[in-house]
Amino acid sequence: MVAKGRKSGKNPPIFSHDFVIQNHADIVACVAMVFVLGLMFQVSSPIASVFIALQHNISAPAEASHLSSLTLYSPGVKDAAAVFFYLLIAVVMHAIIQEYVLDKVNKKLHLSKVKHMKFNESGQLLSFYLVSLIWAGDIIYRENLFTLSSLWEGYPHNTMTFMFKFFFIIQISYWLHIFPELYFQKVKKEDMGAKIQYACLYLAFIVPAYMMRFTRVTIILLFIHYLVEGVYHGSRLLAYAERSGVAKKIFKLGDLLFVLARFASVILAVLTYWYGLAKAPVEQQVLDLPTGNFNTGLIRLNCLVAVCLLQAWLMWNFIIFQVQRMREQSAAQMSSAAIAAARAKKTQQERAKARKEKKELKDEDEDELPEVDQDTNKSLRQRVK
Repeated sequence: MVAKGRKSGKNPPIFSHDFVIQNHADIVACVAMVFVLGLMFQVSSPIASVFIALQHNISAPAEASHLSSLTLYSPGVKDAAAVFFYLLIAVVMHAIIQEYVLDKVNKKLHLSKVKHMKFNESGQLLSFYLVSLIWAGDIIYRENLFTLSSLWEGYPHNTMTFMFKFFFIIQISYWLHIFPELYFQKVKKEDMGAKIQYACLYLAFIVPAYMMRFTRVTIILLFIHYLVEGVYHGSRLLAYAERSGVAKKIFKLGDLLFVLARFASVILAVLTYWYGLAKAPVEQQVLDLPTGNFNTGLIRLNCLVAVCLLQAWLMWNFIIFQVQRMREQSAAQMSSAAIAAARAKKTQQERAKARKEKKELKDEDEDELPEVDQDTNKSLRQRVK
């Protein structure tokens, strides 16, 4: 992407495409500041708070050890406004990481254009995965989601703590911000397909799970998936930074974690959708939108099939990638062996030619000697033989 503040030789016309791309971080930050400034005025404060503060809050009775009540939150349509605001923040953070971290590292590495783009992509994704991993791990610890039964007990999970709901708002906002970044980064048409595909896949699973109150199993699945993706992109950054020895070891670890993560995700999905949620009483297994109950056999089956198909698709792509890499490595080894054999053959031919030339020169020298000396050399050679 073109980072904030980067200038070209000529100043582009105002409101032109180049102007917007070069200054998109400043423009987006100004739009976000409009909502922040709206909180300062009584007239605009109710509207601005819808975009900045989390909505659909519920005051729940607190434990005896607390002096005040605990505020919980539920999903709702007003979350779309918060998603829009934090999408703007994601664009600004993207530009900050690009300018103040990745661009400075790229100047030292002197990467090619293709590697430069891949390095930036891995750097951005690794930053997001690390933050999400720490955040999700903290939520899992605080919500005590270490036991499997906690993934389905008490469903529908209509209430969430502030950080729990904020986590999902940020997840949706981040994967939505990929689409405007296609324009800001001037991504080529042939490269757009892959970026749009994985952003749509994340949204297709996170948004329905959030709206249908399957947040507990979703955060566990995201933690597992982000861990594997973080290891992969971290090893790719090390490879581009010419730390190939360490990168190869981490790549192997990432391959092992990838396979384990696919099996773990399928097992968690089966236990949650096929076993755990099915244990609810029959009268509770109905579609009830006002109460947020989506625990029906059809919905559970569709969720389970969707998760399993995604894991199978990821595993299939992984196998195809490994097969292609093995073929490329074998082809490279065969090519190097053929080159070495050709070099050895050429060396032998050169040695034979050198011996032949040396023998011819020696015979010519002997022809120039008197006949007595030539007879003497011949008799000496016969004795040696």
